[in-house]
Amino acid sequence: MKTSLPGAANTGAFDAARWKYGPNFDAPADSKIWNPVKLKMMQGGKVTGGTLFSATDPETYCAMANAGYDFIWTEMQHNTREWEQVARMWRACPHAKAVPGVRVAYADEREIQHATDAGALVIVVPTVDTVEEAKAARDWTYFPPLGKRSQGGGQAFDAAMWGNVPGGYRATINDNIVLILMIETLEGIKNAHEIASVPGVTAVFAASGDLGNFSGYAQGTPDYERLINVVHDAAIGAGKRLCGPLAWRDRPDFTCFQGGSETAAIARGVAAELGPLTNTQAKVTVGPLAEPPGKH
Repeated sequence: MKTSLPGAANTGAFDAARWKYGPNFDAPADSKIWNPVKLKMMQGGKVTGGTLFSATDPETYCAMANAGYDFIWTEMQHNTREWEQVARMWRACPHAKAVPGVRVAYADEREIQHATDAGALVIVVPTVDTVEEAKAARDWTYFPPLGKRSQGGGQAFDAAMWGNVPGGYRATINDNIVLILMIETLEGIKNAHEIASVPGVTAVFAASGDLGNFSGYAQGTPDYERLINVVHDAAIGAGKRLCGPLAWRDRPDFTCFQGGSETAAIARGVAAELGPLTNTQAKVTVGPLAEPPGKH
C-alpha cells in the first residue's frame, strides 16, 4: 500500500482519491460517434423516442424500431415486464433504425446496469429530485473514470449488437450513450440547475404530466408554466438538451421528445392508411356486434 512498483504512474502511498486512471480504455484518437441519437443531439437536431409501453413481442418491438423514431423508449417504470423480455426484444433487431432505449424505474445500479448490459443506448431516469440522485444515475450509466458501471458482460458486448463498433464497445460507449434525467417534482424543480450541471447528463426532460400532478396546476396556467421555465433555463444554462412530450415539438429550445405508445401508433397508422374509410363498419342490428339500444 505504501510502495509503488517500478515504472508505475501512481507513486507514493496509495490514495484512491488521487489515483491516475490508466489509458487501457481510452477511445482511439480518431474514433467517431456511432450512436445516431447522440450524434443527432450533438448536431442540434430534434430527437424522437417512440414509447413501447406493454408489448413483449420482438416483432412488435422491431416494427416500432423501424417505424421512423430515433430511439425506442422501452417503458420499465410503469410496466411489469421483466428485463429478460426486454433483452430478447432488443436482441431481435439491434441495428434497426431506432436504437434501443429505456426509462428505468429509478437511479439504481441494478436497474441501470440491466439496461446497459442488455444494450440500451439511451437511458431515461424518472423523478430525479436531487444532485445525489443525478450523480447516481450518471455513475451507473458510465464506465470509469466518469462513472462506476461494472464490466460484467451482457449482450451489449456481443458482436451481433455493439461488440464490433469502431474502437470497441468498452472504450467508446461512454462517448456514445445518452443519459436523460426527468424533472417531475417540486423538489426536482428546486434543484434543477444543479441536476442539469452534473457531468455526463446529456439532456433534461420536463415531465409534463407529473409536473402537473405534483404541482396541482394544469398545463397553460401561469404556475405550471413557471415550473417548465425553470427546467428550460436549467437545461439551456448547463448546455444540455431539453426534452418533453412530442406535443411540445414546436416549443422554443425543446429538441428531444417522447412519442406515443405502440397501441396509439397502430391506431394512428390505420387512420392514416384508411383515411375516409376509417370506422365505416356496417351497423348490424342483431347479435353481439349490434350497437346497444340508445347508443349513438
